Order: sequence, then C-alpha cells, then structure tokens
Amino acid sequence: MTATNSVEFPDVFATFRHPLRHFRQSLTGQRKTRVVALGSSSTAGANDIVAFPARLEQKLRKANLNFGCVIDVLNRGVGGQEAPDEISRIESDVIAEQPSLVIWQVGTNAAYRYQAYSFDEVEATLRNGLLWLARLPVDVIVMDLQYTAAIVEAKDRMERAEDMQRRIERVTSTAGVNLFRRWELMKSWCAAGVLLSALDDGHEDRLHMSEAATAKVSEVLARAIMADPAAPADC
Repeated sequence: MTATNSVEFPDVFATFRHPLRHFRQSLTGQRKTRVVALGSSSTAGANDIVAFPARLEQKLRKANLNFGCVIDVLNRGVGGQEAPDEISRIESDVIAEQPSLVIWQVGTNAAYRYQAYSFDEVEATLRNGLLWLARLPVDVIVMDLQYTAAIVEAKDRMERAEDMQRRIERVTSTAGVNLFRRWELMKSWCAAGVLLSALDDGHEDRLHMSEAATAKVSEVLARAIMADPAAPADC
C-alpha cells in the first residue's frame, strides 16, 4: 500500500482558474481576514477527525506570518445537510461574518442519500447561491464530493456521484467560480497506488475521510489558495 503522505499531487489540483482578488485585498489591507467554510459533515467534522477548516486555518496562518495579520477560517458545517438546506444559512452563517473568501462544500449527501434530494434542486440551489454571493465583495471556492468507499463501491451511488460531479462542474464553470476538485484528487491517489480503504475513517458507513486523507485534502486546498496568482507572498 502506498501511504497518502507519499503521493505527489499533479499541479492541476493545486491551482485555481480564477484569481482570489477579494481575499488578496483583505490580506493586504485588513488586519483580520475571514474565510467561511459552509457545508456538511466534511466541513463540520466527523468521528473525532479534525476537519479541513481548522487545518486550513493553521496552514494559511503559517504561510502569512507578518505581524498584525490574522486569518480566521470559520467552520459553518452542519452534518447531513446539502445545498438546499445550506442556502438558508448563507445570510446568518456567511454574509453576517463579512468574509473575503467562502468555501462551499456540496454534493456528497445528494449522492449518498439520493432518495432525499432532487439533483435538479441541488443544482439550481447551488446556481442561485453563487449568484447571490457574486453580488458581494467575496471570492468563492466550491468543493465537490469525497471519493470514499460508501459511494465508490455502490453502483447506484457512484452513478449519481458522477452525475452530481458534472452538474457542479457545469454550474461553477458558468458562474466563473473556482472548483476544488476533491473527487478527482482522491481518485488520483487510488490511481497512484493508495488503497481505497485508506481514504475513509474506518467507520461502518465508510463515508467520511480518514485522518490522512483529510490532512492531504487540507494541504492541497491551502496550496491552491496560496498559489493564487493574484495573492501576495505575505500580508
């Protein structure tokens, strides 16, 4: 088995298509920069594994060590939710915090609990949410599904996950919003020799990411944000 910490990540997973201008401006002009992570259990955290927002905060702070610059990543994840549930929290959990960057994690529960969600509704809600955020001085990154056994080893869920992937790609492309391709990233680990079983946390549902996978996803996300061509080297 290849350990996840030995995998070399392709550059395509460490860059974004669109510059993070508002995030950059906050780093250069504000003492405190806020990032809000909106999503489900991948964001909130599950099974005693530290979720990506706290890890991302640590990495962004380490990368911007100049005196007086503070970067906070606020965790606004709620387990079991999907875009139609989360959009009702945008005003209170996102806009009220006045972030310069929003990371919206979507898609997993639509594929995992597909009887509970209309894919058309999830797609439309994501589109409308991005239109809402586009009117604000904030950059947005959409994070897609995790590649774990609960979805990959169930044919019906796998087919729906791939459908959801296409929908997320279509919405973000049309909206001109950056997409963090977690699904393709984790899939590439398996192609590089990582066992699928190493990507989940070992709990019965085999849905949530393992400690190692969460750490690596956080690392690649931080690299993508810090590699933003519009971002300064430090604040």
